[in-house]
Amino acid sequence: MKKILFGAVAFVALTAFTTFNKIWENDDAHSQIQFTVTHLGVSDVSGTFNDFDVTVKTSKADFSDAVFELSAKTSSIDTRVEARDNHLKSADFFDAEKFPTLNFKSTGITKASKDKYKLTGNLTLHGVTKPVTLDLTYRGTVENPMSKKQTAGFQITGTIKRSDFTIGEKFPALIISDEVRIKADGEFTQTENK
Repeated sequence: MKKILFGAVAFVALTAFTTFNKIWENDDAHSQIQFTVTHLGVSDVSGTFNDFDVTVKTSKADFSDAVFELSAKTSSIDTRVEARDNHLKSADFFDAEKFPTLNFKSTGITKASKDKYKLTGNLTLHGVTKPVTLDLTYRGTVENPMSKKQTAGFQITGTIKRSDFTIGEKFPALIISDEVRIKADGEFTQTENK
């Protein structure tokens, strides 16, 4: 009896310190990364990166300990104007041949209010890595009636400065705003537990 009791206590003690991480990956068809700049101070121009992957790891149902990792191909930039896209891929801006990906990995998450968080992390863009802080909204988790998979939704917003990443240095803020507004929306499906 003592051996059984000891075994049960040991099992509980071990599992109490074991974290089961849930891994979520973005659903491409229902996720997007959008950026917006102001042109000549009078109009906003937006674009997207169409080829990207995001992974979220968490051990909590409310994602309050989530770690986000993103990688996007800079050559997938899309502003609906081919000539502009080609210019943005050139050495004047993203230099997509030399720097084929942009990457983000979160380093912390702090709850601001119900379902709203401050997400901090390192953004690597154009060969430069800088810490950034973004606003994260957790939009809930539901079962997708088509796939029967658990699906979580997030929206991330924030602002970065292109000058921090030496992008478009030939183009002053009077032509293209230094501030770049970011808005990312995503659906994520749970893929496995580890």
